[in-house]
Amino acid sequence: MKRIINQRPRRGAALLLGLLPFVLVVIVYAFASDARLTANPNDKLLPSFATLGETVSRLATEPSKRSGDIELWKDTAASLQRLALGVGIAALIGLTFGVLLGALPYLRAGLAPFVASLSLIPPLALLPILFIVFGLGELSKVVLIVFGIAPFIVRDLQQRVQELPREQLIKAQTLAGNTWQIMLRVILPQVLPRLIDAVRLSLGAAWLFLIAAEAIASTEGLGYRIFLVRRYLAMDVILPYVAWITLLAYLTDLGLKQLSRLLFPWYHGKEEHA
Repeated sequence: MKRIINQRPRRGAALLLGLLPFVLVVIVYAFASDARLTANPNDKLLPSFATLGETVSRLATEPSKRSGDIELWKDTAASLQRLALGVGIAALIGLTFGVLLGALPYLRAGLAPFVASLSLIPPLALLPILFIVFGLGELSKVVLIVFGIAPFIVRDLQQRVQELPREQLIKAQTLAGNTWQIMLRVILPQVLPRLIDAVRLSLGAAWLFLIAAEAIASTEGLGYRIFLVRRYLAMDVILPYVAWITLLAYLTDLGLKQLSRLLFPWYHGKEEHA
């Protein structure tokens, strides 16, 4: 039937529709920048694309006069290292406790309310405490990311385990499977693709906590650089850094999606037939 709810764009049309919002944003920015620079050539709020290009080239190719390092790549390496550690540890914690809480009712009764309470605490409110307890170094930044997203991953995987068909667990028990064998050979394989989904959904929050920690106490990193130059209204630096963070987050999300498709094609079979 020719109802819009039943119509799907073809691959080329879908690509064009996906690009359209980005093109509109660029056009609006170009007009707004031109208008402001026409009224005031020294305006710093909306630098021209030429200025942005020159700044990006400088940040990506010219060593800093103060440190001798290329700032963009140094900041990127520092931020990605912190992000990878925080997200990796949070994923490991989430997988372990998510499976245990979902599979073991006694453990769920004892710890699930505590995990739910932890997930409701605003992580940024604990940032001063983390700095006091763990210092201003790398550890506090990684802990903030872990605390910020691990409870969400735990609760998501716990729910996924509880949604598994009960018949699977009963059949595994009739085949003489013990508790640990059932968790490792029945539950774990079905939860791993959901873990990747949970990590993808938590990436935005992880970047938020990372940028906040770097802005307050750091000497390198993407968040540190943004908040360092804000006092000079250096939008020609801030805007490229924001765009770069967005691109890194998108590529990370895309990489995890492709990894999930490669490792667990059965999990994505329903998408292909949708």
